Amino acid sequence: MKKIVISTLLLALVVTGCSKVEKKKELNIDEAKAKAISFINDSLMQPGNTAEVKEIIEEDGLFKLKVSANGQEIDSYLSKDGSKFFPQVMDVEEVTKQVEEAKKAQGGDAATQTASTAPKADKAKVELFVMAFCPYGVQAEEIMSPVYNLLKDKADINIRYIASIADGSSDINDVKSLHGAIEGVEDARQLCITKNYNKDVFWKYVDELNEKCYPIYRNSEDEYNTCWQAAAKNAGIDAKKISACIEDEGVNLIKAEDAVAKGYGVTGSPSLVINGVKVNATRTQEGFKQAICDAFNTAPEECAKTLEGSAAPAASGGCN
Repeated sequence: MKKIVISTLLLALVVTGCSKVEKKKELNIDEAKAKAISFINDSLMQPGNTAEVKEIIEEDGLFKLKVSANGQEIDSYLSKDGSKFFPQVMDVEEVTKQVEEAKKAQGGDAATQTASTAPKADKAKVELFVMAFCPYGVQAEEIMSPVYNLLKDKADINIRYIASIADGSSDINDVKSLHGAIEGVEDARQLCITKNYNKDVFWKYVDELNEKCYPIYRNSEDEYNTCWQAAAKNAGIDAKKISACIEDEGVNLIKAEDAVAKGYGVTGSPSLVINGVKVNATRTQEGFKQAICDAFNTAPEECAKTLEGSAAPAASGGCN
């Protein structure tokens, strides 16, 4: 039986729902293979790494691909029109079983409760939900940063954001965030960095931002702008490109984050979700590391390393 993997297939179903769409031209196998290779290598792989499609067939109204990447072969799927790519598969019975077990352990709805441990997967998927200027969220990012550096090649570790914007608004300054519009814009800025750069670049930016810019975000707008732009430059980020992304895509990026947070029942910063389940982990480097390592079917060898700075837990509060 295939092991559970939380993939973009689930997100696609949650976000798009059922709607009437114009039918697009279906690809032939050669076109589908070429499109998949281009998409995977241009959009999913880190610089210096490449993937190849070892095999492609038609199955159940989709193209099924065997993708070879980083020494692993992964069964993935592409819609017949090439518009949707599903990098991994979820086994329905396995997911159902684990959700029921999570509900039983939590005594309620798995989407609104917090578990002590996450379901296991071949590759742990980690989502740390924060508000950019929540002091507890900043603490959690500072704790997660060395964990990312340790496990970045083995776990899929991501920062996500808690913010919303009124339906119909196209102005990023209308974002609703606990610490004001400047926080919502910074959330969108970090989403744009995530979209346009790799995770190492993202973490370099966030680490400097938290150290130097977070303490002054309530000062003048000019002072904060100078600070984040310096952090971006030091991380190798084109500030103008990111500002253009915020203007063009910031509202939609925030709305997408809001949908994901609501799907998990996440309202407080920070909230840690591993393999689709909210997890109550000790707020130390070692606590975060162990919560992630416990979510692998087979923990990678990096999990044997004890992280420094793990003796005293960070404050357990949050921003709601």
